[in-house]
Amino acid sequence: MRFWRRWLLLVLLWPLVSLAGGEILLTGAQDSSGVREFVEALKTRRPADTVRFVPLAQLPEPARLRSDTRLILLDPEALDWRMREPAGPPALVLRISRVQARQRLGDLRPAYLSLLWSDPPLARQLHLVRYLLPQAHRVGVLYSEQSRFLLDELRQAALPLGMEIDAQPWPDLRDNRPLQSLLKETDVLLGLDDPSLYNPKTAKNLLLSAYSRQMALVGPNAGFVRAGALASTFSDQNAWLAVIDRLLDQPPEKWPRSHYPEYFSVTGNQQVARALGIEAIDPDAARQAVSAGESAR
Repeated sequence: MRFWRRWLLLVLLWPLVSLAGGEILLTGAQDSSGVREFVEALKTRRPADTVRFVPLAQLPEPARLRSDTRLILLDPEALDWRMREPAGPPALVLRISRVQARQRLGDLRPAYLSLLWSDPPLARQLHLVRYLLPQAHRVGVLYSEQSRFLLDELRQAALPLGMEIDAQPWPDLRDNRPLQSLLKETDVLLGLDDPSLYNPKTAKNLLLSAYSRQMALVGPNAGFVRAGALASTFSDQNAWLAVIDRLLDQPPEKWPRSHYPEYFSVTGNQQVARALGIEAIDPDAARQAVSAGESAR
């Protein structure tokens, strides 16, 4: 009986033993202080593993890596490298948005990739709008051909919140009519994380146009909030580390094809809130309200 108990315990623990002490390889096109900080933080969380960063230019083809390597891709260039061939270890893909993935993958979701989205979930952003602007009913959304595919999902997420999505294409950024139309006909603007529309070159026009109409812009990301948008949800490095740590405890065949982090924060621009006559934004209270709204779905 003692032998069989030990044998059963070994069988139960084997998946955990086989995942411990393995190699976790991070790669990306650029080495930077931010990358090194991320790698060191992951090392701290995974003391039993060998965690290392190797610049993309120094790696062989994916098929030449050990099959039991747990691979973490840090940028779109690393994704392009992994997509060269199906052979090779499975990979967690970080720092990629839905729009970026669509441009590179289309509708494909290869079994060897797990895409961890960098852009905020659409429903989460709408819950933030509902919390900050409870009277807002019509939500204005600018989109490009690259982000058009998000509109159906956005409309579905808006329905249970009693919101209506008014979407306008913006094919020519020199033509302000789509933006002005939304500013006249909607209660709030929601920014999609589409870098062809929301970038440093368009920020001034978008923010000043919205401000002149006393209109709030929510999203598309924390960077735009610093530039003058009202608020956004976002997931910081600690949130991503918690997700990655949990996934690395699982065998790669159980990794999700795509995933948003459960952990997130809210950032708000208090100066913009005051200018728009909105109460000061309490990030913790906002996060709790948004999280409760998500849980109630």
